[in-house]
Amino acid sequence: MTLKLSYQLLPLLFLLSALCVTAIYPKTPRFGLVSKFSTNDYGVQLPPEFVTYYYTQTLDHFNYKPESYATFQQRYIVNSKYWGGANSSSPIFVYTGDEGDITLVADFAGAIVELASRFKGLLVYIEHRYYGESNPFGSQNEAFSNASTLGFFSSTQALADFAQVIIDLKGNLSAENCPVIAVGGSYGGMLASWFRLKYPHIAYGAFASSAPILYFDNISPQDGYSVIVTKDFRDTSESCYNTIRQSWGEIDKVAAQPNGLWNLSRIFSTCQPLNSSEDLKDYLVLMYMVSAQYDNPPYNPVEKVCSAIDGAMNETDILSRVAAGLNVSAGEPCHQVFDLKLYKSSGWDWQTCTEMVMPIGNGANDTMFEALPFDLNNFTRNCEGVFGVTPRPHWITTEFGGQDIKSVLGNFASNIIFSNGLRDPYSAGGVLQNISDSVVAVYTEEGAHCLDLATPTATDPDWLVSQREAEVKIIEGWLATRSSLIT
Repeated sequence: MTLKLSYQLLPLLFLLSALCVTAIYPKTPRFGLVSKFSTNDYGVQLPPEFVTYYYTQTLDHFNYKPESYATFQQRYIVNSKYWGGANSSSPIFVYTGDEGDITLVADFAGAIVELASRFKGLLVYIEHRYYGESNPFGSQNEAFSNASTLGFFSSTQALADFAQVIIDLKGNLSAENCPVIAVGGSYGGMLASWFRLKYPHIAYGAFASSAPILYFDNISPQDGYSVIVTKDFRDTSESCYNTIRQSWGEIDKVAAQPNGLWNLSRIFSTCQPLNSSEDLKDYLVLMYMVSAQYDNPPYNPVEKVCSAIDGAMNETDILSRVAAGLNVSAGEPCHQVFDLKLYKSSGWDWQTCTEMVMPIGNGANDTMFEALPFDLNNFTRNCEGVFGVTPRPHWITTEFGGQDIKSVLGNFASNIIFSNGLRDPYSAGGVLQNISDSVVAVYTEEGAHCLDLATPTATDPDWLVSQREAEVKIIEGWLATRSSLIT
């Protein structure tokens, strides 16, 4: 998935960016066994050096019940084009798969390939259980059939999966002396950092891009995400910001009139008649949030949306201007306004309803959005209704920590990069200060979500080039230190 594709096909991006959607609207094989040329249903076709394998993975790593010993086929991709080989102790860069098809990651995250080229590294991308082709119980339908089959779906099980695949792969390659650097972005970045903390004997370091590990248990302000979205728009255009802020009341005013929903459907060119003004407002909020989260060059969606809104200033009504912004973002003849509810077939919805409880909400006057505080009781009712499970809002901080992170990680952690772009709304839950000499924060004022992992181009701005160079230098230091200790 390229940034260009993401912007031009915004409705698809709405579906792919589940992390943003569900968190904000909680009312919202062994190596060499099987190989095939990498393709997938998304139309991504990877170069031939990316080879797909399957590992026979254990269903439940933490119990000894008979059903725990069941297995499933977990997909992973290997690129050995640049690898110096086991005898050279060249590093192994492992992408800790996140909430999607792993081929999309391998296609998008070209910066990891640059790392492999720089350090003669082996590239390994491991798909997260219950995503892509890595479904227990033989199929997605079976895996998602009920809470009992979904009960093996957690971050801790996923981390244990990664550990199993890495140990098996290193053994088959006689690469036990090759250091592993875990790499990930967004949820994958959270997993990369947690993998380093939980499995330091397997991962020598971690590079976590746009990883909001502090957006749990009210460590970060609930409105942090929305405040940054608002800042992105307001810094781009004060008039655009004001138009958006005023639009919510206008939508309600029109909706209250006779044939109001029909008029709103006409103004915003919806594919089907609107059922409520709330559906439209939720859709617009999502559009603004996705635009801000992926507000990266050269496409800069926030600027495009605001240019369209401001460019329609000759329109007498606010809603026509907002509709112009929606039209330039989605770019379709009509807009498929959908209900932002929890779906039983959504892996990320299951994760947010169990452990990944991010209390994201809006205050009354602190953003360009209407007030919408996080309501744990309502969220819990929705999760129990859809999945039959009760969320555990304190489990992530119990399992991985987060409170008083500077003193806690400063006492024992090492070799972790937390990178962020401050235009990314999720940076509100990111690590933005150095914790120690080797647990460091690298950030830019300009960047948004996971941009440093994207494939480098000749047109990359200087600040992005500098950010990547800083990350490379840190990893170079880790490897140099390790080399000096074993020689």
